[in-house]
Amino acid sequence: MLWIKALHLFAVIGWLAGLFYLPRIFVHYAEGAIAGEDVRRLVVMARRLFTFMTIMAVFALLFGLWLWLGYQDSGRWLMLKLVFVLGLIGYHLACRALLGRLQRSAPMPSGFALRVFNEAALLLVVPIILLAVVKPF
Repeated sequence: MLWIKALHLFAVIGWLAGLFYLPRIFVHYAEGAIAGEDVRRLVVMARRLFTFMTIMAVFALLFGLWLWLGYQDSGRWLMLKLVFVLGLIGYHLACRALLGRLQRSAPMPSGFALRVFNEAALLLVVPIILLAVVKPF
């Protein structure tokens, strides 16, 4: 089961790397488009990164489910952690919506709003890590 836990962690790291970097691409796109810069390369980068992070998310969720079924642990800490994981999935889907706007050259939120959006992922990730490590209840 430790191999599954290691694979889960690798997949989570890959997923989070994408969730932290993709909104930065959105910021550069929004600010570059306003400045009249060529932002076409950012669209390609965003699409490829979203594909990678989605694959990592699927693996993270599959290995996490495997761990859950293998350990049969259903403490309250885990239930709360899963609520935050659902929030992270929602954040992932919000990134998908922003990617769709970027690909259609539709108006994007301001650079500041996208910077705030970028930092919002931490509000989900920090409790997930604390709950998984400390298991407070």
